Amino acid sequence: MAERADWRPLTAVEGLPLLGGTGRFRQPLRSRQGLLFEIEYPVGVGSPEHRHDHDSFIYLLSGHLRGTVDGRPVELAEGETLLHPAGVLHSVTAVSDSRWLEFKAPPSDTLS
Repeated sequence: MAERADWRPLTAVEGLPLLGGTGRFRQPLRSRQGLLFEIEYPVGVGSPEHRHDHDSFIYLLSGHLRGTVDGRPVELAEGETLLHPAGVLHSVTAVSDSRWLEFKAPPSDTLS
């Protein structure tokens, strides 16, 4: 994939540092009802367990993610979707280089 200038480094979610390295993100769309991010984590990068005030809908474009939602283990393969509900503890780690779309509703200025 060609490098694009609109990608920005991702080092933390909800004020907590990422584990195992750095990801990157870009924000393609925003409205009053929601916000869409495109996110990439290299293999081994993950977010610590955290929660937020919005729902996050995940669609995995490529790779393999593993994590937890409300204490339960979850895995996501290419083409699969997952919901991180508002107020629920969750985490995610890239098992392989991974890229996904994440829609947040209501919109939030933070990544998680």
